[in-house]
Amino acid sequence: MPKFTAIRDDQTFVDAHGVTIHYYIWRSAKPVGVVQIAHGLGEYAGRYEEVAQELVNAGYSVYADDHRGHGLTGLEQHGGDHTQLGKLGPGGLRATAEAIHQLTSIIREENPDIPLAILGHSWGSLMVQSLLNKHAADYDAAVLTGTAHRVPGRMNSGNLNAAHQHLGTTGYEWLSRDPLVAQTFLEDPLTFYADAVKLFGVVDGLRLFGLPSRKMGRDIPLLIMIGSEDPLGGEASVRELAKDYLSRSRLSDVEVAIYAEARHEIFNETNREEVLTDLIAWLDGHLGGLR
Repeated sequence: MPKFTAIRDDQTFVDAHGVTIHYYIWRSAKPVGVVQIAHGLGEYAGRYEEVAQELVNAGYSVYADDHRGHGLTGLEQHGGDHTQLGKLGPGGLRATAEAIHQLTSIIREENPDIPLAILGHSWGSLMVQSLLNKHAADYDAAVLTGTAHRVPGRMNSGNLNAAHQHLGTTGYEWLSRDPLVAQTFLEDPLTFYADAVKLFGVVDGLRLFGLPSRKMGRDIPLLIMIGSEDPLGGEASVRELAKDYLSRSRLSDVEVAIYAEARHEIFNETNREEVLTDLIAWLDGHLGGLR
């Protein structure tokens, strides 16, 4: 069957603090489910174009926003000043996560009775962890990629490129084994080096830490996917995270996928096709029968 290229629909909404949030929709003609993507720190939703197109071809509609301080949202917040990207604005980290959940409400309104999975990558996955503690009942499944157990010693807050800096000169070798990914990230005017503590301050920086709730609102199926060479958390970190979701949150369906030698951005890795195939198979197995 030939692949279909979905035309991206660009939309906006205004959050509770008056910030205009830019978001994007890739629609499947007859969706079996919807995937909401929450991107990482220093990037933006448009970097998931290929992922979105693959999901559309598998029967899923996709929604993704540019978080506060990022992408077109950040540019509008800061009057087009690229040097201010990363600054989240009024309400800080909490408001950024609340805006992600506000998009969830929009998705539910526009897609009644269609199963919804939320997929968070890196910083997006940390916010998704926080959202699941409060709003797990609003989702039918969750996927965390490039993630970590949000406790001191299990999440790297230092130089993420330290173990890979000898492999190139961009400073982004930690992202992928594909050298083009690092070079493209370096040259993209909407991507930037992100030091969470400097950008967010101490208070919001500490809000990145937390444990899975003991009172989850739903027994939601959860998939955790990382590369074995991901410097943010690593295998030991995500296995502890999975253990907490099983024991603390009492989730009954938690799966961990570790990709050998892959780094942080598994959707931009040299084995990206394998990763996307695995993701779609998991979504099919967990959302396919819910309609």
